[in-house]
Amino acid sequence: MLGCAAVIFPRVVLFLVWLLGNRYLESAMGALVLILGFIFLPLTTLAYAYAAHSWSGPTGISIVGWGIVALAALIDLGSLRGGHGSYRRRRVRQELV
Repeated sequence: MLGCAAVIFPRVVLFLVWLLGNRYLESAMGALVLILGFIFLPLTTLAYAYAAHSWSGPTGISIVGWGIVALAALIDLGSLRGGHGSYRRRRVRQELV
């Protein structure tokens, strides 16, 4: 359930995992990366923490884990671009009226 909510409200879920996660995020990454991830790519930050804990072995994160991180990064970047495109289309329609 928390994973589904993370796609819609990634910053809220990231804050809740940080608050209630018993150092789950801190053990996967440093504080600076966590803060920057919260600001710029929150879903990717959650995916990296998940991959670091669930899909890692002695040699690091597996290819499946990196695939999860890449998918989250695409969703994060797509949501940034999608908002601007929607704004631009709406603005052009208003100018035509």
